[in-house]
Amino acid sequence: MKATYYPGCFLQGTAKEYAESILEICKHLNIQLEEVPDWNCCGATAAHSIDHRASIELAGRNLNLAAELPHADMLVPCPMCFNRLKTASFALQGEQKERYHIGLSDSIPAIWDLANFFATEDMLQLMAKQVKKPLDGLKVVCYYGCMAYRPQKITEATDVENPLSMDRIIERLGGTALSWPYKTDCCGAGQVLSRQDMVSRLVGKLYDMAQRVGAQAVVVSCQMCQANLDMYQTSIGVDWGKQFSLPIYFFSELMGLAMDVKGVRKWLARHITNSLSLLNQLGL
Repeated sequence: MKATYYPGCFLQGTAKEYAESILEICKHLNIQLEEVPDWNCCGATAAHSIDHRASIELAGRNLNLAAELPHADMLVPCPMCFNRLKTASFALQGEQKERYHIGLSDSIPAIWDLANFFATEDMLQLMAKQVKKPLDGLKVVCYYGCMAYRPQKITEATDVENPLSMDRIIERLGGTALSWPYKTDCCGAGQVLSRQDMVSRLVGKLYDMAQRVGAQAVVVSCQMCQANLDMYQTSIGVDWGKQFSLPIYFFSELMGLAMDVKGVRKWLARHITNSLSLLNQLGL
C-alpha cells in the first residue's frame, strides 16, 4: 500500500532513531511512504500559545500540500504534530473558517496517529505474519501521553481514557503489555527547559508506577515523551530518593526487533538509558 507521510521536525533531529525505525518497518511491510512535499513545521509546541491563527495556518498549509498527493491516508508519527494537524482540519472546516487566511482543500487525506494506524486489525495481521523473534518475556507499560487522544472532539479518539493501540501491538509481537493507571498523564513536554522541578514530579510518578506494576520498560510513540523519560532518570531518581533505570522504547523499534529488521541495535544504542541490556538478558 501507499500512504502520505508527514515526519515533523523532531524526527529530522533528536529523534532520528524513531524516524529510521519507521522507514525500515514500513519498507519491511511493503508500505510505501511519500513525504509531504515542502512541508513546514506544524507549530508544535509553542505556536498555538503565541498566535492562534498562525498555528492553524501553519498546519493547514501542510494539509493542503498533502491533498496534492493521491493517497487516502496520511501517517503522522508525532502525537503533537497529529494533534496540530487535526486541530487545523477541525478549525478550517468549522463555523469560523472565514477568520483564517487560507481555506482547506476538499481532498485532504485521513490523518492517522501512527500507532493507531498500526493497531488497525489489517495492520496487526500483516505485522503478525512478519514476526520472527517474538518478544517473549518482555513486560512493559505503554505510555501514550496527552496529545494523541485529547480533546476528543478534535482527535476523534474512541478510547480517550484507556487507549490500547500500543498495547495491541506489543501483544501481537509476543510481549506483555501491563495495565497501569498513568497511560495518558502528561510528562511535562517542553517544560523540562524552564520547570525541571515540575517534570521531575510528573515523570518520577510514571517511573514509580511502572516499577510498582512490574514493568521492565516503557513503550512510547511520542519523541518528546521518550526524551523526557529517557534522559533524566538519574537526576529524577535523586529527587525521588530512588533508583530508576527503565529502558524507554519507541513502539516502532520493538516492531523492528520482533520482525528482525536490520538496524535495530543501532537505533537502541542512541538511547540515554541503557536499552540493550534488558533485551540481551531476555535473549532478544
